[in-house]
Amino acid sequence: MQKSLLFVLSFILGSFALKAQDIHFSQFYASPLNLNPALTGVMNCTDRLTMVYRNQWASVLKSNAFNTFGASYDRKNTVGRNDYWGFGVNFWGDRAGELNFATISPQISGSYSKKMGGSRKSAHYLSFGVMGGASNRSINFQKAKWGLQAKDGVWNANAPSQENEANFDQSFWFGELGAGLLWFSTFDEETSFYIGGAFSHITKPNQSFLIEGVDVPLYSKITAHAGGDFAISDQISLVPGIVTFFQGPSFQVNGGTSLRLWLDKSRWTRQAIQFGLWARISNHWQKALETDAIILSTRLDYNQFTIGFSYDLNVSQLTPASNYNGAVEFSLGYLICGPERRGVYCPTF
Repeated sequence: MQKSLLFVLSFILGSFALKAQDIHFSQFYASPLNLNPALTGVMNCTDRLTMVYRNQWASVLKSNAFNTFGASYDRKNTVGRNDYWGFGVNFWGDRAGELNFATISPQISGSYSKKMGGSRKSAHYLSFGVMGGASNRSINFQKAKWGLQAKDGVWNANAPSQENEANFDQSFWFGELGAGLLWFSTFDEETSFYIGGAFSHITKPNQSFLIEGVDVPLYSKITAHAGGDFAISDQISLVPGIVTFFQGPSFQVNGGTSLRLWLDKSRWTRQAIQFGLWARISNHWQKALETDAIILSTRLDYNQFTIGFSYDLNVSQLTPASNYNGAVEFSLGYLICGPERRGVYCPTF
């Protein structure tokens, strides 16, 4: 029974992957360049480094679990008295399954943020961003177990598969192109709000591993997101956020909030700890919307350093196999604050 559940789960998850549904992070706010190219350079310092790692379904798939990572660097540059432009590089990768189905994607992005109103400490900006890059998908067909190699319930690796592996391309590259918009407002040093959207995979590149004869386009993806930072008192803030993805027949929404407790908020040091509760809702094969996971998160901010951790509690119909275990995720962030001193113009993520 356990082997059957493992096979079914592997098939379901593998089917989603082969239909080219994008990666996702529970800590979506910790990977801004993956979320929206218009977020490039949108920060309160001049440079930003981020890293995120996610391990999913290890309780069921063991060593064949989904492993996803992302890293980015972006910089903010001033234009005139009020505007900004940003430049960034982003890299993410994903690997899963016995066949080592993998994707790597190096990208570059740029943005321009135009001040639409406000004063020195409060401001409203409209940001436009674009991204471009290339992605590689690969799979090891030599590890594949073909149906014709099974007889009487036993798989024989030496039996002929009668499948012509020469028809399959085990690795291929395709181009990436996307764009995004972002509106953000900062009302004071402790209060901000943002809302934005992005359109990814504009060219719908072919995803088929067959060398010829089949065209499997990568679904374009629409991302809508919003969030903010709202002070309740001098020592407590709420940091809510929501993101929604529309990609082909797939739909997903992550939403929730974190409670930030300030440990030190003097002129030279800014130290805080956050505790968050989030939920992920998505549609499934032959089903309407279903709560997929409850996400518990925590984060420590120490001056320019940020360390985050989150855990997904799986509450979908896969719980008999997962035993409520979902994903573990870690994030790191570091801000470099240069000589630019214009006040607080950007939201806090």
